[in-house]
Amino acid sequence: MKKTIARQLVEYLEDRGVQHIFGLCGHTNIAVLSELEKSTIKFINVRHEQIATHAADGYARAKKETAVVLSHLGPGLTNATTGVANAALDCIPMVVIAGDIPSHYYGKHPHQEVNMHADATQYEIFRPFVKRAWRVDSDHLFPEILEKAFQLAESGTPGPVLISVPMDIFSKEIDTKLFERQKHHTKSIQKPSLDDETAERIISTLLQARNPIVYAGGGILLADAAEELAEFVNHFDFPVAHTIMGKGAVADDNPLVLGMTGFWGTQFINDKCREADYILGLGTRFAEADSSSWENEYTFNFPTTKLIQIDIEASEIGRNYPVEIGAVADLKQALKVLNRVAKRVVPEGRRNEVLKQEIRMNKQEFKESNKAFVEDTCFPMQPQRILADVRDVLPRDAFITTDVGWNKNGVGQQFDVLEPGTILTPGGFATMGFGAPAALGVKIAYPDRVVVSLVGDGGFGQNPALLATAAEENIPVIWVIMNNFAYGTIAGLQKAHFDTTLGTLFKRDGEPYSPDFAAIARAYGVEGIKIESAEEFKPALEQAIKANKPVVIDVAMLNNPVPTAGHWNIMDIYSPGKAVHHVATH
Repeated sequence: MKKTIARQLVEYLEDRGVQHIFGLCGHTNIAVLSELEKSTIKFINVRHEQIATHAADGYARAKKETAVVLSHLGPGLTNATTGVANAALDCIPMVVIAGDIPSHYYGKHPHQEVNMHADATQYEIFRPFVKRAWRVDSDHLFPEILEKAFQLAESGTPGPVLISVPMDIFSKEIDTKLFERQKHHTKSIQKPSLDDETAERIISTLLQARNPIVYAGGGILLADAAEELAEFVNHFDFPVAHTIMGKGAVADDNPLVLGMTGFWGTQFINDKCREADYILGLGTRFAEADSSSWENEYTFNFPTTKLIQIDIEASEIGRNYPVEIGAVADLKQALKVLNRVAKRVVPEGRRNEVLKQEIRMNKQEFKESNKAFVEDTCFPMQPQRILADVRDVLPRDAFITTDVGWNKNGVGQQFDVLEPGTILTPGGFATMGFGAPAALGVKIAYPDRVVVSLVGDGGFGQNPALLATAAEENIPVIWVIMNNFAYGTIAGLQKAHFDTTLGTLFKRDGEPYSPDFAAIARAYGVEGIKIESAEEFKPALEQAIKANKPVVIDVAMLNNPVPTAGHWNIMDIYSPGKAVHHVATH
């Protein structure tokens, strides 16, 4: 029996358990859209492909499964690049299926083709950041390519892949046996683990260390290994520091959590890491901001400190620091072995009440240092008060998405994440415009959980058309726009080092300017609230949660920089030898 590839593609995705596809139409993919109309799969229609890819990214992170994106060729695919690159650098599994030019028009430069250097090469646009880009040249190979695409996206270090499909192939009929054959292939590959001998060596080394620290990266959350990590550190009372992507790997109210390291880390946390004699790095590449540009006097002091590193990706081990013990393993599997061996080697575990008291006192001192900002009634609001009010109102299991700026760096430093995996932030690519659409995907994945997107006015302004999707699909996300009338973080840098704010502050006739985001929301059919005083914000957020509908809350905020105790080498590039960081621009 024969069916069209478009029909069999949809059936394949249904069999695989795909429930949602994010995307935008075009003349190259409407054969697939027409088949989706008959499907149990819900198509999430958007107004821009970047919205689709960020929403799919958020969906994949929250649901811990591969997201699917459907794109048009040419400008549709180039619109999607930023969101797919963001997913790639944060290791998020995604299968992008893009329509392409008709195969029988190769070389003729048909409508919307990208062919400046070779014919039929739109798939090469994605090559620098996807794990693999396929162009489907033969209809009978499409089922195999599709199966390989999902397997590659999900295995090893997860990430996005692209399948570029000439539009005529979607409409071709092939024997159903070609797709049926793929059903016999496993959909879950067993992942590498640690052997007991290596686990014993790691535990023995850490137990003999004077000041051991466990350093958690985003790989813990990608591997769904937060529970296993908490069990491990609690057994030995090992302190835990984390990257910005590793925030929440162990809940912030765990007494062993030090906090985030690097440029936006506190002096206490960075000093603890510098003083460690052994660090167990789990699922981290020791990125620049987390490691204070790899300069030894600020955050890490390798090789004086010795490093044990476990990662699913061999190329990450020793990438930035020399390693004494390195292991390639899935972190969930590795921690299961470490926990089993730990209970055999040290059945009663180990306690360090002095350390926990030290961590508790430091957190208390930090909160005291912020108290004046948190309680300040000024308007525009202090960013610290916005974060504190949000934390007070949200349930423990609420999801937060951030963008870039205060809402990312301040959240990493000051906002308690109480359930692993409930904070979604753009790490590797630091993409402005991620947070607001990513929240759509999170809410679709978990419709019964509260989802709040903390974003700046710059970030929300990237893709406000996401509100059309929220209104059409009734996706009850709450967007809190921390509005400082600026690209605030860059404005603070520019003012500090060059004494100007050209291109970073938003002004009209010399006065601070912002669109009325609440009015924009209402124009899209979404409730919009414009906060006029600090006292109004918390009740407005409480009401928005109770309303269970999409709401935009536009709150004016002072552009105060996030406190920094670490280092970022760009400061030395701007102002050599002057130790200048950020300044406020209000």
